[in-house]
Amino acid sequence: MSTHYRVAVTTNAALAAAATLVALAFALSTLDRWLRRSRLHELAWTVSLAMFAVGALSLWWAESHGWGTATFRLFFLTGAVLNVPWLALGTVYLLGGPAWGNRVRTWLIALSGVATGVVLTAPTRAAVSGRDLPQGSEIFGVAPRVFAAVGSGVSALVIIVGALWSAWRVMRGRPPVIATGARRTVSQPKRLALGNVLIAVGTVVLSASGTVAGRLGKDRAFAVTLLVGVCILFAGFLVASGGASRRVALAESHERAA
Repeated sequence: MSTHYRVAVTTNAALAAAATLVALAFALSTLDRWLRRSRLHELAWTVSLAMFAVGALSLWWAESHGWGTATFRLFFLTGAVLNVPWLALGTVYLLGGPAWGNRVRTWLIALSGVATGVVLTAPTRAAVSGRDLPQGSEIFGVAPRVFAAVGSGVSALVIIVGALWSAWRVMRGRPPVIATGARRTVSQPKRLALGNVLIAVGTVVLSASGTVAGRLGKDRAFAVTLLVGVCILFAGFLVASGGASRRVALAESHERAA
């Protein structure tokens, strides 16, 4: 039994380590693009993926050394509360343009500050220890769990719906934007549509740890969905980036006609 336990812990730690490295590579890729082009959706993605990497790193540490209260707070904050809303902000910038994106960003910064304070100071119901992944409902009261549920659930819906809607618009020969302030030129519509579908699939996978847990156990399920989900997201980003032109202007007459 002890040998099996050590192997399971080693495997989970390896999966979390791989997810950390992929998320870090993803964050560096979006950071490089933002530094070169100053597109705000890429900055939002960079912030999100940096937090994703911190969350995965927390899981890696916990699977290798055991959970503690500080580790779980950091993991819960960056992996369950903040990273998906900032990823969704990138979607808002892409579809709604700077006007919509800046409004959402102002509120998101304020809510992120409140959520950080709540998660880092919330009293715990039980001691956090061992190598089994704790459940938020076992450790925290209502407030941190509400932030996690709303932040992850609503934001994931924004990403999934936005990605699928963008893919549908592109395949119909229309620009994947909602507001005239969002200007995009599509050079390879099929590739951009595929990239958006992959982004939607990756978001669904990241949300599927509860379903997978029935077969793999909650620790293994979370580590697997974390790694697979971020890999699919990264693939979607790379594919979609190749399908969008380097130019960012669309003729407003085309947008009005759409």
